Amino acid sequence: MSGLHFDTDQGAIAFDATRLVVAGWTGRDRAAIEHHIEELAALGVMRPSTVPLYYRLARGLLSQQPEVEMLGPTSSGEVEPVLLRHAGRWWLSVGSDHTDRAAEALPVAHAVALSKQLCAKPLASSAWAWDEVASRADSLLLRSSIYEDGRWVLYQQGALAAITPLADLVKGLPADVPVADGLVLFCGTFGAIANPAGLAVRPAAAMRLELIDPQGARHIAHDYRTAALPLVA
Repeated sequence: MSGLHFDTDQGAIAFDATRLVVAGWTGRDRAAIEHHIEELAALGVMRPSTVPLYYRLARGLLSQQPEVEMLGPTSSGEVEPVLLRHAGRWWLSVGSDHTDRAAEALPVAHAVALSKQLCAKPLASSAWAWDEVASRADSLLLRSSIYEDGRWVLYQQGALAAITPLADLVKGLPADVPVADGLVLFCGTFGAIANPAGLAVRPAAAMRLELIDPQGARHIAHDYRTAALPLVA
């Protein structure tokens, strides 16, 4: 879908997405980036050619629905801050870079881009004006939980201080991605917290995304379920 809606302190926004870009490998700490690369390499994912990378994806992948359909059972989500360009301003929300992990591990150079293109990108329906939180952006918190074994389990957690400053990610956008109304930019994530069996990145039937502003005493949340479509050949 390209017609999105966001509730803000300044009223509702009807948002027409014109471009979707997902920034990958955006960790501010190089050691943390390497950890995430190794985490995915354990699943067979090829190393990135450079960091950060900007994946240009179909805008129709964006979804604010409570359920999204995926092909097969091997996909999983990642909580990310999301910048939205509307009326000449940036707005901040939270979304999930849901990814097909089986496709991600294919032995081809474009496997990661393909794996991202295969999955819907869940997105919250609330947003904050970026200029209201930019000065304290590093203190904003991201958290995700997955529904696993009949309960919600903490899956990812960290502050935006661990991610490349969002303004720098905007400055680094490729030349073919102009900063214009309708741009949606997913800005990166953290590694997953391993379960008792030692498995970190893993699928789940449902995911909860949260963006928390401790100083402003507010947060944005979005829950979504995944429905696995059968694989046929």
